[in-house]
Amino acid sequence: MTGAASERETDMMMTRREAIATGTAAAALAAAGLPARATADAANEAVLAFTGGAAPGEGGVTLTTPEIAENGGTVPVEVAAEGATSILVLASGNPSPGVATFHFGPLGAAMASTRIRLARTQEVISVAKMADGSFRQASNTVKVTIGGCGG
Repeated sequence: MTGAASERETDMMMTRREAIATGTAAAALAAAGLPARATADAANEAVLAFTGGAAPGEGGVTLTTPEIAENGGTVPVEVAAEGATSILVLASGNPSPGVATFHFGPLGAAMASTRIRLARTQEVISVAKMADGSFRQASNTVKVTIGGCGG
């Protein structure tokens, strides 16, 4: 009986490699499905919080980003909006979409540039609060490659 029992136990046991592979596959499936929707919703919520629920109009904001970023860790971003009092920059696909908020005085030029980190290919969004209380929005899609190979 010990021979039959140990044979069944051997059939039911999972090797360490099989366990790691199963765990990795489950994590990849979870990461592929939920975070994209969750971060897009978080970006929309951040825009609504910044605008107080008002829908931003198009135009009046210049957002400059590369079309392709070979290194997602240092993506250059420049934003300008003449007459803006503040500008919000978001990365819609990052786990935390809020990147930066710039505030401008009445005598300053309403423009800023920085480098941001992008987790993957995604949309970069800029929302400007204008001096008259209205909001303007611009967005660009930035393709993040892996090692510069178009991955």
